[in-house]
Amino acid sequence: MTDKSVPDLKNPLHLLAFGFGSGLAPVAPGTAGTLAAIPLYLLLALLPLPWYLLVVVAAFALGVYVCGYTSNALKVHDHGGIVWDEFVGYWLTMVAAPAGWPWVVVGFVLFRLFDIVKPFPISWLDRHVKGGLGIMIDDVLAGIFAWLVLQLLNLGLHSL
Repeated sequence: MTDKSVPDLKNPLHLLAFGFGSGLAPVAPGTAGTLAAIPLYLLLALLPLPWYLLVVVAAFALGVYVCGYTSNALKVHDHGGIVWDEFVGYWLTMVAAPAGWPWVVVGFVLFRLFDIVKPFPISWLDRHVKGGLGIMIDDVLAGIFAWLVLQLLNLGLHSL
């Protein structure tokens, strides 16, 4: 199959891997997947931090499985439509983020920047780690980098 292949989204594992269909966007499916992660983030943000972190860790573990499963079914490693990794990466970016829409947008921009540019070691992981873990890990690290910058921006604004 090719990167244009679409799995049967009646299968809940494929539906999850394709970000509830957001990965089917004809242009920039990763960006569409990240946008689709925002409403779920807004719900997750209502949780106490330990529960939020537990959900994100569980979403990562689930993502390793479902992204690998869907990738294998499509016979395409890291198919462009697989965007569950963007969901988890964005949610990592937003761990303990300040409340408010400006921070949601800044987190979105930072995560997309690190996910697209893939500075070292993100690029190395993207090229060398395969399977479901390989699909997930570069976005996890992009999310961590974006989280660090978001937290530094927040600290900087508080010191003014």
